Order: sequence, then C-alpha cells, then structure tokens
Amino acid sequence: MLHTGRLWRGSHPLSSQCPSLTHRKGVPCHSPQLAEQHGPVYSLRLGPHPIVVLHGLQALKDALCGQAVNFGGRGRLPIMDNALRVYRLSFSHGRRWEQMHQFTLTTLRNFGMGKRSMEERVQKEAQHLVRALAQTEAQPVDPAFILVCAPCNIICSILFNEHFDYHDEEFLKLIRLLNENLSILSSFWVQLYSLWPSFIHYLPGRHQKVFKNIQNIMDFILERVAQHQRTPKPVQPRDYTDCFIERMEEEKHDSYSEFNSENLAAVSLNLFSAGTETVSRTLWLALLTLLKHPEVESRVHEEIDRVVGRDRVPCMKDRAQMPYTDAVVHEVQRCINLVPSNLPHVVIQETKFRQFFLPKGTTVFPLLSSVLYDSKEFANPQRFDPNHFLDKNGNFRKSDFFIPFSIGKWACLGEGLARMEIFLFLTTTLQNFTLKPVVDQRELSTDPVYNGLLRIIPASKLCFLPRPK
Repeated sequence: MLHTGRLWRGSHPLSSQCPSLTHRKGVPCHSPQLAEQHGPVYSLRLGPHPIVVLHGLQALKDALCGQAVNFGGRGRLPIMDNALRVYRLSFSHGRRWEQMHQFTLTTLRNFGMGKRSMEERVQKEAQHLVRALAQTEAQPVDPAFILVCAPCNIICSILFNEHFDYHDEEFLKLIRLLNENLSILSSFWVQLYSLWPSFIHYLPGRHQKVFKNIQNIMDFILERVAQHQRTPKPVQPRDYTDCFIERMEEEKHDSYSEFNSENLAAVSLNLFSAGTETVSRTLWLALLTLLKHPEVESRVHEEIDRVVGRDRVPCMKDRAQMPYTDAVVHEVQRCINLVPSNLPHVVIQETKFRQFFLPKGTTVFPLLSSVLYDSKEFANPQRFDPNHFLDKNGNFRKSDFFIPFSIGKWACLGEGLARMEIFLFLTTTLQNFTLKPVVDQRELSTDPVYNGLLRIIPASKLCFLPRPK
C-alpha cells in the first residue's frame, strides 16, 4: 500500500540542503525497479507511514556500519508492542535495548556460543533429530514440526538447562505457539495491523490469536524463571536465566536497573522467536531445495561419505574439507531469502545520510534481498546454483554479499549459533538419509504463501530413506 506525497516538510536546516527522497506509487518497496529509477536510497509511504528503503550492499554498509549509532534503533512491530504492554515490555532501542543486547551477547559467549562446548550440544541434538526422523520409517511425512524441535531444544538448554523429549506435550505446545505466531506475524492481516493498529486492534481476526499465544509462551517462560529463583546457583550458573537472576540480585537496589523478571521474560521470548523458527524453516527449505535438485543431494552425500564417513558425527572442522556442501548451505540461505526486508531500523537522532536528511524516528528498511540477489555478484541470482560460492577450482568462495543475518552492530546476535546448527543438523540428516519426494519434482515449490516478516511456505511431505551403512 504505497502512497505518493512528499515525505518531509518543514524548515529544518538540513531540509533545504538535502532533497526529499524519491518515491513512486504502486511498486513494492523491495522492487529493483525503484532502485534503478531512483537510486539506492528512496522513500515511500506504507499506508500513512513514511519509510526509507536502502538498496544494495554499499547503502547497507554506509548506514548499518558507517553510521551504526544513528541507525541503531529497532523498528516497532505494533502487534508485539500491544501484546507485551501488559508486561511493561518494550525495548526497541535506547538504554534498555543496548543493555539487554550486550548482556545477552556476552552471556551466550560465556556459555560456549561459537565454541566446542556449544558444538557438542548441537551434535548431541542432531542425534535426537536423526532418531525422530528414523521413527517415520520412510513414510511420507511433513517434517516441519520435527525440524523445529531441534533448535527449540538448543534454546531451552541455553535458557533453562533443560532438554525435552520430542513427544513431550508441554514442549510440543510451546512449538505450536511459536509456529502459529510466526505464521500470523508474516500474514497480510498483521501488515494491515502495522499500518492502522489503533483501528485493526479492536477487530476480530487472526491477530487476536497472537495475544493469547504470547500469554501462554510467557507463562511457560515465567514458570521456569520462578523455578530458578527458588533454586539459585550463583556460584556455578547453570544457564542464561541463572546469570540474569544473579545480575538482578546485584542491582536490586538500583531503581533504574533494567534487570528484572519482565525483561528476562522478554529476552527469552526474543531468543525463542529468533532462534527456533528461523533455523527450522531454513532446514526445511534446504530439504525442499535438495528434493528439487537430486544431483546436488548426490554430490553432498558423496562429500559427506568421503570426509566424515558413517562412523562419527559431522563437526564444524569438517566444513573446511567440504567446500561443495558449504557452498550448498550458503546458496540455500541466499536463495530462500528468509527475511526479505530485514527487520526495520529506526533513526534515533536527526541524521544526514548521503545527500538526504532523515528526521529522528524515521523507519528504515535495509533490504537484504537487494544484496542476496545482486546480479553483479551472483551470475544467476534467481536460480539455485552452488557455484555462486565456488571458485574455478572448486574451492569455497566467500562473498561480502552473503548477509542473511544482516550486518553491523545490530546484526543477529545468534548468527554463529544459527550457522552451526544449520550446517550440523543438515549434514547429519543427509549422512543418515536419502530424500525422496512424494510428488513429481516439477510440482515441488518453495514459493511462499506469506511473504511478510518471514517467507512462509505451504506444507509439504517427503520420505526419509535410511542410507545403508
């Protein structure tokens, strides 16, 4: 819903020096035609709201790296703001956001993110995943629900030092809530909610389900927080929650402290939302992509057999000896474009960006899709082709344009963990199974049914055939 009209008016001193950003009616904000016509920085209106769009790697780098502080605000999602208001939670940017972000990053590193201890945790979970897939007995199955169990258990272990059986009812309920919320938040109805929240909020619709689901997820989290508070272990923290509670105790006399149960619950909710569905949907889209390209799956099987074999589980050191598999993983993440518009940013102070003036509070969309599909970097950007990440000698080729987790100070703080999970879960699955489609390969599709916050693809089935030892 794009509307014309000048974006900024008034007599701000910079407004006379900097032209209004260009915009056009009726073209999606991620359309490359807009960038071709108006350049890599342009503005438009989504309903009543003016936004700025950044297109291409250099524009994203200039903003998110070159002016990281100014572009450091997190854009708001009105439906989540309203859902969390009862908990007095909102830290899109500012002191609260920075403190929670820095504490979480430091704590995750202390608990092994990117280290061998975390890798062992993921490897162990990969074996649980393999056993769950083996229980399908090569029958047609929609694996989406099984795939989300593995990354969700990793988050549970980090937050609560807890592991759930894949058939545990409480665990399955949590996954259903997370899955439903991500689907709703990516739907057109929630896009309407973001445009006119004060109006849509009171109408019946799927968005009302989000509020109930958030309440149930928060109950799950707060129950475990309470359990930790009843059994504290300050000398040897068991998990992220113990570390947070210890910090709460240290700052209990500070009336301005951001470390409280409400913010702990909010951070936990964010980690569940960002760390489960994104990884599981990437894995599911990777499997669908391999079903469409069996010749690629065969080459991955060959490389796994040659480098890893069948007598041990894959590890991260193997990746350096598996350039083709590594290229496939990168190409899957590039092609699926899971978060096409990136999470929106907000300019936290008056900013001059290139020749333009951006008032404080301007919402900015740094389009990841414009980088991941850059035709100057990737010869066939619309096609799945692992050669995009291989040099002429078949060695893995890094690319600055590979930014599915965004870039800069506020890039996804779980990027290292997510990349580890995707590689280990996928290679361990392919080490043990051959994928068999249920329908003709030409009928397989990764086209989304929703393309909002995430790309949501339709349900589908396949068979996991055990590979002979």
